[in-house]
Amino acid sequence: MRCPRCGEDLRRSKKDPSYGLCDNCRKKYRWYDDEDDFDFNDEYRKPTPSRKDRNSRSHVSAAPFKTWKLVSGILSIILFVFVCFQSCAAGLSNTLQENGEVGGSAGILVAIMLLAGGIVSIATRKGGKGGNIALIVLFGIGALFGFVLAGSYLDLKIWASWCLICVIFAIVCLMKK
Repeated sequence: MRCPRCGEDLRRSKKDPSYGLCDNCRKKYRWYDDEDDFDFNDEYRKPTPSRKDRNSRSHVSAAPFKTWKLVSGILSIILFVFVCFQSCAAGLSNTLQENGEVGGSAGILVAIMLLAGGIVSIATRKGGKGGNIALIVLFGIGALFGFVLAGSYLDLKIWASWCLICVIFAIVCLMKK
């Protein structure tokens, strides 16, 4: 038999022998009996997903996490600027007081992690596991430095708390996927 679309020979499909396949235009036709007989009016159509499949949990639950990643990314980038200036002031204060604290330097590291985490969060809001793992690492480092090295720079614990919140949400997002 020949394809009515392009005129090339038709053959049985390897995946499903009840359908024929044109070698040239790749059009599929239903194969009705064991002879070389195709029904050209009954074209093969891929099954459409049911309403249940289209509205499955994976599609519905992804939207809040995309929004969270965008909002947390923007907030983290804005906080980067604020934490940088505040950490420079705290570092200058630590230097002038000669108290040996490193809260200002730790604040700069937290600010850098906020910037990097914000960029990754925005860039990977539609992505998969890798972006969430990167967020866990970046914000986790920021939270660790912030809580451990804050000293008298108490606002650094607030910024470290924001990093910890971002870590928790990234873990939840990773577990949901």
